[in-house]
Amino acid sequence: MSDFRPVPEVEKHGEFLREVVELLFKNVVFTTRRDKVLLWQTPEELEKQFDFGLKQHGDDQEKLINLLRNTIKFSVKTGHPYFINQLFSGLDPYGLAGQWLTDSLNASVYTYDVAPVFTLMETHVLAEICRMIGPEWGDGLFCPGGSYGNGTALHLARFRRYPDIKQKGVGHLPRLVVFASEECHYSVHKYAAFLGIGEDNVVSVRTNEVGEMIVEDLEEKIQDQVDAGAVVIAVVATLGTTVRGAFDPISKIAEVCQRRDVWLHVDAAWGGGLIFSQKHRSKLNGIEKANSLIINPHKLLAVPQQCSLFLVKDKEILHRCFSRGAEYLFQKDKHYDKAYDVGDKYLQCGRKCDVFKFWFMWKAKGSSGFASHIDTLMDLAEYFERQVNNRCDFAMVSERQYMNVCFWYLPRYLRGKGDVLRHSPQLHKVAPQIRAVMVRHGSVMLGYQPLKQLPNFFRFVSQNSSLTRKDVDFILDHIAEIGDALFK
Repeated sequence: MSDFRPVPEVEKHGEFLREVVELLFKNVVFTTRRDKVLLWQTPEELEKQFDFGLKQHGDDQEKLINLLRNTIKFSVKTGHPYFINQLFSGLDPYGLAGQWLTDSLNASVYTYDVAPVFTLMETHVLAEICRMIGPEWGDGLFCPGGSYGNGTALHLARFRRYPDIKQKGVGHLPRLVVFASEECHYSVHKYAAFLGIGEDNVVSVRTNEVGEMIVEDLEEKIQDQVDAGAVVIAVVATLGTTVRGAFDPISKIAEVCQRRDVWLHVDAAWGGGLIFSQKHRSKLNGIEKANSLIINPHKLLAVPQQCSLFLVKDKEILHRCFSRGAEYLFQKDKHYDKAYDVGDKYLQCGRKCDVFKFWFMWKAKGSSGFASHIDTLMDLAEYFERQVNNRCDFAMVSERQYMNVCFWYLPRYLRGKGDVLRHSPQLHKVAPQIRAVMVRHGSVMLGYQPLKQLPNFFRFVSQNSSLTRKDVDFILDHIAEIGDALFK
């Protein structure tokens, strides 16, 4: 029996990949509080320090490892406990393992024969989430993000009202109108433009002092549009708005939609993960009354980017709206039941196996593990709000509704002034200056923004359940230290 000798090229690639994995473990996977969130460089500085150029001939492996090392060096470490800048953070080991596996297999999920395990996995996960929403829910998709899901909902709403649009196009349609909260995600307007509905035909519904949609304003504005000859095709409600984390009153909005036969889509990209928590599930009350829904496990549940589920009540509408039956993929004479070829109900063709990392995390943690993760984060957000209220150098923007804690740092000259909004021009400049110092230092990455007439404020959100109360105290002390130095 002859000895097996690996091909030299295989040995070389194996050595390279082992070195890459070691590099990732040391510098990305296991970051600590002693590490920086990022090493800040201006675009001009980064152009000088990083080799972005592309050449005729390839580089050797030593150079490639250095490129990887520098990519890590100058990138934001989103798994760091003090990355609290977006609606995603943390680095789950089971999710990461799942992502590594699917990237290694490089599969695409559209027909059963090329992705048998992932096809059945998607079916089971979608069915279980639908069951958790309500008994009438029956189908869904994995999407490349919540924005895509919101756009899919608008497309389905229009198709439901005008099914012949699939063949005839939009030329014969009247003016169509969509309603959404004035604090909704910007993707509603983007997809209205993309679909030919037009941004001007997305009507903003006023919100109350904590960011919830005012149903009376919705009803009044719907009637105004109907009187003007428009056709209302959809209302987009939000469970967990991006900035304030507000939850629109779904049951009341659903009553309006049912009365007028209007599609109700719920953007629960941020808040939908609460479906796993018995303690906080009540925030989603009424969700089963919607027609469609988006949930992003890559947000609250900390599944690696990206993982987004679009779900519908009508079990047939995705196939009716999207199926094309291309025979080079979805042949009718396959050797197995073609019902398992799920790809035809998608707008996409080639598609990553986003299901596996979510399914694998679910297997590792169980539903109770997700619930514990959520409850820990909610307790931490409550502690953060309490600390803000207990300190004279901070003030809440509005009462916390969810994970989002929106607050101002108050320079000394604004403390004890009563209504700080009388000093909005000065207050508007505070958060950007403090954040610039934090980012240049690399210590903390914390988002800020204005909202309606409110001047710039900080927004604390975290999906990293390793964050502790000591971390909260550090973050607030760090902001105050910078603020006190800047605004003497």
